Amino acid sequence: MSSDVGLYGLAVMGQNFALNMASHGFSVCVGNRSPAKVELTVNRAKEEGNLPLVGSSDVEDFVKQLSKPRKVIILVMAGKPVDETIALLTQYMEEGDVIVDGGNEWFQNTLRRSKELEVKGIHFVGMGISGGEEGARNGPSLMPGGPKVAYDMIEPILSKCAAQVNDGPCTGYVGPVGAGNYVKMIHNGIEYGDMQLIGEVYDIMKNVLKLSNEEMANIFAEWNKSELDCYLIEITSQILAKKDDVTDEGYVIDYVLDKTGMKGTGRWTIQEAAERSVAAPTMAASLDARYISARKDERVKASTILKGPDMTSAEIPVHKAQLLDDLKAALYASKVCSYAQGLGIIKGCSDDMSWNVNLSECARLWKGGCIIRAALLQKIQDALARDNKLPNLILDPVIAGELNERTAAWRRVIVTAIGYGVATPALSGSLNYFDSYRRASLPANLTQAQRDFFGGHTYERTDREGVFHTAWTDAHKSIGDISERTAGNI
Repeated sequence: MSSDVGLYGLAVMGQNFALNMASHGFSVCVGNRSPAKVELTVNRAKEEGNLPLVGSSDVEDFVKQLSKPRKVIILVMAGKPVDETIALLTQYMEEGDVIVDGGNEWFQNTLRRSKELEVKGIHFVGMGISGGEEGARNGPSLMPGGPKVAYDMIEPILSKCAAQVNDGPCTGYVGPVGAGNYVKMIHNGIEYGDMQLIGEVYDIMKNVLKLSNEEMANIFAEWNKSELDCYLIEITSQILAKKDDVTDEGYVIDYVLDKTGMKGTGRWTIQEAAERSVAAPTMAASLDARYISARKDERVKASTILKGPDMTSAEIPVHKAQLLDDLKAALYASKVCSYAQGLGIIKGCSDDMSWNVNLSECARLWKGGCIIRAALLQKIQDALARDNKLPNLILDPVIAGELNERTAAWRRVIVTAIGYGVATPALSGSLNYFDSYRRASLPANLTQAQRDFFGGHTYERTDREGVFHTAWTDAHKSIGDISERTAGNI
């Protein structure tokens, strides 16, 4: 009997998503370069309730077992392995079939592959999947982008297998090819920012308030019952409470080396922020923090040479209850700004590429299954639905009101952290973003005047229309046609 869908690539994510589809009643055929992974997945399907999942002996057998038009989801490492897998599959696929790449792929690669497959009449969909191994098995957030006709072919599968929330499955048509990968990339950038913000709050709790792991775990657990309710706060509480089972002494967190790894989506996010001329200081700070964390040996040496403020509680008094309340407020406000930055990047690319991505729908897709799922996303979804022309999330009256209520606490946290020498690049980046965006006038007038002084880059005036240049000193000469000086501006 032919299978409804095929899944090729059986690392844990691939295995779990194949089992997810099978557990929702879809017959699945699985394939992999290694026959052992195929056998393992088939055995798991039997153990988990005789699910409708079969294996294949090779690529040709894999494709032959699929009902037409064939629907193939590939979950292999991004980059060259995706190209190699597509080349193998398309030897046996036909016009009208669909390939869905579910990896964390650079969206330009997805655009290229789509064009290459278009010649063969094969539809290509780039689909972001968030939720990790658990989400893949029990219901992830799925962000597909590709031809609408291809999406319609796979929609019944995606809608049943995605995480389910109050207003439907955490999936939907994101937009044309490339849009799905792009939205997932920005999701990961927001994830970077969220994790760094929580880490900075943890740092202040630990090194300013001198709280124990157990105390911090309890605080994060309480915060997870509030407006901060989210997956990352939830797991932070669980991580801090976990006793070490290797030494049977202390907590695991205190044995984890302070070097943060990365797979590249955070870097792509910041590259895209620059490409779209969108400020993203919170996410940029989180990426920088990972770079600095990787230089562990240098930091150990620097700790013996460079001196911090050595402040004591007598010099900068802190009141535990007040600072904890302030940290909670600052974390929430900073998270809002991080989401605003990420959504701004999506909007910038969507406008440039004519994708017409619905930002409110992005927020809805992220409400369940994914790593950045949070109660806050309902407010974001509502704000963007109220005004789909909103230039920035933080201009929504409800969101703006919440930020305005928290600014005093936000500032107290930053001042305290500076006083104690605790780095807060993401918390500070969010506050700086807020402070810059809320001002009608910035010192950019001086920067532009400097550009005109040394490069004749011209400037606009506040009192009249047009473009101007000033001979700032006797050494400055006429620059001729001013329009030539503004060519190439971005």
